[in-house]
Amino acid sequence: MKTSYLSPIGIASACVLIWITHLSVPLNAQENIPIWPKGTLGGAANSTGTPLPMRDADVPPITRVEKITQPTMDVFLSDNPNGTAILILPGGGFRYVVPDLEGAEAAKALNQLGISVFVLRYRTSVDAQKPWLEPLHDSQRAIRYLRANADKYKLKKEQIGLLGFSAGGQVAAIHGTQLESSYANIDEVDDVSFRPDFLMLIYPWKIYDAKESKLIAPIQVTNKVPPTFVVHTHDDQSTAIGAAQFYIELKKVDVSAELHVYFNGGHGYGVRSRKDSAIGTWQARSVEWLQLRKLGRD
Repeated sequence: MKTSYLSPIGIASACVLIWITHLSVPLNAQENIPIWPKGTLGGAANSTGTPLPMRDADVPPITRVEKITQPTMDVFLSDNPNGTAILILPGGGFRYVVPDLEGAEAAKALNQLGISVFVLRYRTSVDAQKPWLEPLHDSQRAIRYLRANADKYKLKKEQIGLLGFSAGGQVAAIHGTQLESSYANIDEVDDVSFRPDFLMLIYPWKIYDAKESKLIAPIQVTNKVPPTFVVHTHDDQSTAIGAAQFYIELKKVDVSAELHVYFNGGHGYGVRSRKDSAIGTWQARSVEWLQLRKLGRD
């Protein structure tokens, strides 16, 4: 199938409509699939989680799922796939996962670009020292699962990216810099590479160690990190210093990267706009970046 690409100006105008109108599209996944075999790691238990009570202040509603012991992926396939896939890691401070605001809502917009999306409901951790570790296991397994099943989902194995929001952004930053698997192989799926082909970090949470004045220890940037797109806000209490430092470390080793730090917008906006903030335009910037890397189409 011939693919056409938009100019940056055309992208900016066209994608704004995509991202603004996508909330009216049904957000139901085509399927939800487990990523681990039963009896192994995250497949050992069978709880896919419990939704917390909805908050009146959330309009549109926001789902928060806690106590996940069996991770799964929500599948959102594009009607006109171009072979690119994105695995989304929602946020939730590792206590819960937010599969709509930071998952399905982004998926539906990306689907219109020809990108198939998989939203990971990773394990919510009880490890106070390394809350990112089990989600990292799940993230690495999920990328491997997508590559191992590329034919089934009409994916190109060399066009599978990783997008993380908030706590999911912390996991994605760690995942994108890891050279070794974080768990022992259990089957043939684990023989496949877990390295994402591109990385998108959206308000990554607590990736900067203020005491040490550097990125947190699990993040070790090398020239093996894939091309990266980063978004943060100046007024985010999680601190944009981490986002800026991540970009600086990528620049030092000559990894292609793009960084946007907005004046305001806070934290936890997903793909939604916020009053008196330009933060809602980050989606347009991301589409430009994807298009210029030839990972999406109009």
